[in-house]
Amino acid sequence: MGPDPNLFVKRGPASAFDMFDAEAEGLRELAAAKAIRVPKVLDVGVDGDKAFIALEKIIFERVSDKNNRLLGEQLASLHRCTAEEFGWHRDNTIGLTPQKNTPAGDWIGFFREQRLEFQLELASSNGFSGELPTLGRKLCGKLPALFEDYEPAASLLHGDLWAGNWGVTNGEPIIFDPAVYYGDRESDIAMTRLFGGFGPAFYEGYESAWPLESGHELRTDLYQLYHVLNHLNLFGSSYYPQSVALLRRLLGTRA
Repeated sequence: MGPDPNLFVKRGPASAFDMFDAEAEGLRELAAAKAIRVPKVLDVGVDGDKAFIALEKIIFERVSDKNNRLLGEQLASLHRCTAEEFGWHRDNTIGLTPQKNTPAGDWIGFFREQRLEFQLELASSNGFSGELPTLGRKLCGKLPALFEDYEPAASLLHGDLWAGNWGVTNGEPIIFDPAVYYGDRESDIAMTRLFGGFGPAFYEGYESAWPLESGHELRTDLYQLYHVLNHLNLFGSSYYPQSVALLRRLLGTRA
């Protein structure tokens, strides 16, 4: 029997089961919000020495300004789904990197410990030294200054919303490959700006539904730093200059 044409199946070693299971649960969490379409999870498990996740197969269409705007509006709706604490009830992954989600009532502490410090410690263990750890420690100590007049809600996040993780099917946006947790909604928006692929209509749609708060431009650098550090740890030293540049900008220092 050949492969089912209605299925999209990702496979990996049996050790990847927890990663696939967290992805499946993240997709179900997003689906329950009834804000943006996600692929249906059909199965997740281990078959012999292979783990797998089986999703409905999506046929993608060309993206239009109308789709971009609708995605922005729907993302704002997703972000209005909130929790009492930041994080999630389980850890997951960002790419192939572990992502800690231990629930916490304090966003600054959560982001410092489970996002920045985690990536900085990983970078150190990967041999990245120089300015990076010094500037990183300084930033971790100065995070409250970026939130003096802003208290984010614990919004339901996609968590890894770059252009490769959304598309259009049957005329409507669809998002996939999430790194779900509850956090500052600005972090999803920051990720959309990191590598491009979202048109002006997307941001117009989001702003029309839920305008961003004052100071979000600088916090964009903060939230992009997390993903750039992750790319540094996953893909190597080509991301070192960008990591340091973001740290300098956040600290108001010059080269």
